[in-house]
Amino acid sequence: MTASRSARGRRAAAQAGPLSRVTVDVDAEDQLVYKISCSACTVRGGKAWSAYRPGADNGYLAAMDRWSFHLVEKHPGAEAPCLEFLAEAQQRLHERREGGTPDDA
Repeated sequence: MTASRSARGRRAAAQAGPLSRVTVDVDAEDQLVYKISCSACTVRGGKAWSAYRPGADNGYLAAMDRWSFHLVEKHPGAEAPCLEFLAEAQQRLHERREGGTPDDA
């Protein structure tokens, strides 16, 4: 692992913006797990809305993509550095829905 969990968490929090709460944990397989929760939105049972994605190869991107979509849908005026990459996130979503990319094998 090249960067510590706390360093990865700080980077993710900086990219996700002020509405986010970011944690980076380690799962049973020693992979990083990224969780980005919204400080303004709640779901069933009063829990904060969150994107929870295992690290694997693209856990950071998957969590940040989902967070970006949440910001656009629920907080359209919000600003966050991750929104700069919204077009790429939308392209990845489109590719997943179309059956994946050759790199998914």
